[in-house]
Amino acid sequence: MKKSSLIGVFAKHIYLLAFVLTLSIATLAQETTPTLLQIGDRYWMQPDVVYATANNTQLKLDIWYPRDNPEPTPTVVFIHGGGWVFGTKEGAVYQLLPYLERGWRAVNVEYRMAGNSLAPAAVEDVRCAVRWVFRNAKQWKFDTSKIVLTGQSAGGHLSLIAGMLPKGTPIDNQCYGDEDLKVAAIVNWYGITDVNDLLQGPNLKNYAVMWMGSQANAEKIAHQVSPLTYVRSDLPPIITIHGNKDSVVPYSQATRLNDALDKAHAPNKLVTIKGGDHGMFTQEQYKMSYSEIWAFLREHKVIN
Repeated sequence: MKKSSLIGVFAKHIYLLAFVLTLSIATLAQETTPTLLQIGDRYWMQPDVVYATANNTQLKLDIWYPRDNPEPTPTVVFIHGGGWVFGTKEGAVYQLLPYLERGWRAVNVEYRMAGNSLAPAAVEDVRCAVRWVFRNAKQWKFDTSKIVLTGQSAGGHLSLIAGMLPKGTPIDNQCYGDEDLKVAAIVNWYGITDVNDLLQGPNLKNYAVMWMGSQANAEKIAHQVSPLTYVRSDLPPIITIHGNKDSVVPYSQATRLNDALDKAHAPNKLVTIKGGDHGMFTQEQYKMSYSEIWAFLREHKVIN
């Protein structure tokens, strides 16, 4: 067995332990759920593939892929949350499970935190990761017609901005390329859509202020990295799941995005979790959310 495969086996079982500890949410994402060991037996995981280097930092991602399916499959690119100031790609890997159960490949992405590099670094990194997925699709059997971006909170923001940015903005200069990074859909779990709204006034949030730091042009950068800046009609389909009692990312961030997308005649859906705080949903609410996600992806021909 190759060294990379041995590393993958070891890391895979570490990840499976994380699955065990956080399985209660993911278990309800499907009507039936195979046992954890069955899932582990069906998949390989290649850990810590370097997709870019920035600010003397190697940026890494993990790839999950079916052992017995050499054909290209739909692929989910997951971006973790943490207010751009903390979190790891390993910390929320259970969110990959619903997609793995459907036979998808999965790419789990890390990016620079505010303590390493201020905004817009995280956005630059995630765009580089998406470009890496498109550039390496043939090797890893990613179906580039069925790439779905998803994440929670700051990860929801990063999945939105990575999928909504038009081609050729300065944010892409960190890993410039000519690829058309058109994804099939974006699944946004309570992500930030207007960063400036969180820098001052009644919705001020410390994590947003920390991400901007003391940069003199913080307002301009915040506008540059806000999904609401890039609303237009030719966007990929976007589904947002957000609790209307969210104390971390205001629910208005979701409704404003929904209203703007509707006005632009862009395909989208807002799933409101009544009484839901920041990711603090009941089991039935999680199950309902995933039912809405699969229906939305079917509607837009991402899955059958």
